[in-house]
Amino acid sequence: MKLLDQPSRAAALLALLTPAFLLGGAYIGQYAFDLYPCEMCWWQRYPHFAALPLGLLALLRPSRGVTLLAALCILASGLIGAYHAGVEYGWWEGLTACSASGAGGGDPMKAIWDAPLVRCDDVQWSLMGISLAGFNFLISTGAALLIAALLRKPEAA
Repeated sequence: MKLLDQPSRAAALLALLTPAFLLGGAYIGQYAFDLYPCEMCWWQRYPHFAALPLGLLALLRPSRGVTLLAALCILASGLIGAYHAGVEYGWWEGLTACSASGAGGGDPMKAIWDAPLVRCDDVQWSLMGISLAGFNFLISTGAALLIAALLRKPEAA
């Protein structure tokens, strides 16, 4: 049976893969390309952390409710991304403080002093004028809406 014949299974798979790929991309950016997260970047990660086990649970033990809860977490991350992108583009004011991301291990004081300061209103990377926060908004919101649409479809017999 094809995956698209089982819309709730496709929705659960999307609910697992979306936060997995977005968090994976965030960590690759952070550790491979020195794109350190600001405070609002972390805010966007937290709902994805919650969506990951929910998506896995929905895939292993199919449940529309759990899948929908994962979709709501993904949507929350997207909406935080929209707010963050607005701050980056100067549409509204966000946090005025900077945040630091320390590396683990070794001397904790050295890690604090050596940690880069990252402002929430600075765009560290963009593609076609869209920042990482903007991409999180587009991908997360689109995925959450697609999950909800898939959950509304009847299952194939």
